[in-house]
Amino acid sequence: MTRTIVILEGDQTGQELLDEALRVIQPHVIRFDLDFLHFDLSLENRRKTNNEVVYEAGRAIRKHRLGLKAATVTPEATGDVGSPNAILREAIDAEVILRTGRRIPGVRPIGGVYSPISVVRMARDDAYGAKEWREGEAGALEEMAYRTEKVSRRVCRAVADYAFLHARNSGGKVFGGSKYTVSPVYEGMFKEEMDASAQRHPDVRYEPQLIDATFALLLATTGEPLVIPSLNRDGDLLSDMVLQMFGSIAGSESMVISVDEEGEVDCVMAEAPHGTAPALEGHNVANPMAMILATAGLLGHMKESEAKRASRAIYEATLEAVYDGVRTSDLGGSAHTDEFTNEVIRRVMSKIEVWSALA
Repeated sequence: MTRTIVILEGDQTGQELLDEALRVIQPHVIRFDLDFLHFDLSLENRRKTNNEVVYEAGRAIRKHRLGLKAATVTPEATGDVGSPNAILREAIDAEVILRTGRRIPGVRPIGGVYSPISVVRMARDDAYGAKEWREGEAGALEEMAYRTEKVSRRVCRAVADYAFLHARNSGGKVFGGSKYTVSPVYEGMFKEEMDASAQRHPDVRYEPQLIDATFALLLATTGEPLVIPSLNRDGDLLSDMVLQMFGSIAGSESMVISVDEEGEVDCVMAEAPHGTAPALEGHNVANPMAMILATAGLLGHMKESEAKRASRAIYEATLEAVYDGVRTSDLGGSAHTDEFTNEVIRRVMSKIEVWSALA
């Protein structure tokens, strides 16, 4: 990893929250120098460059190994530039998306869920990027719609192995899976790799479930940390629900991860799991937690001890601020976006100063 972070600017509230997060990782706050390499991924610039800026940004992340991305608008019209996410994930050779729902101190979770729940999702393939077409007379009842989906054993194995390693590190169990009974060839490949990874990691508890049972059982979970490996589409749906169970979809970061042949993380792009929230743009009320925590997650993947120290300081400062009642409206508070960020910055600086004195 390098000290250069590739910054992917976005749209609407996504860009506003990125600006807030960048305030937290300035050198005078974390006492660690970083270089920022900016790319404008706003919808306007993606259209202007016909997505070439997205490919350039992806190559830069692959080179520097670290990226921080704002939420971006995905136009609905066919033939437009679409979402940059699939392009970026392919460019950095990502296999895994990690999203962890965790208890937000002082915020009551739904259904008595207190222990962390991590969704380890495929970053590529499945329903995303599938070829789609229709046959028959448009609008007629006989008209048929089709799409072709694919998963590779390489990505299935990477997701399965990462899930078991994450469960070992977090003290949780691997739980859930695909609908392999209905789709033994397609989704069955993922189940095969989960079972094989369980054999390679016998010290990690493993409780496979069908995906529909996984959703149902999450509402009855006790206090056990869970790690849920999933297909791309399943994980997209599941992670949104899991984060909301802990109080807000803006309460946790999203990490897009590439792993090497030895299973080691070699490239990371951090982002918020939510969208651009156009209704909140310009009102200074959106919750910046997810983008701020994304910076903490990114720093945690750097080698330098100063970066890891800053990572912990940001995680603690963000959650402590909420616990002490500094909350945006989605968490039942009245703090403005910049007020929350200011409080996190104050706490990060205080922690690093105190830790330096103790050291």
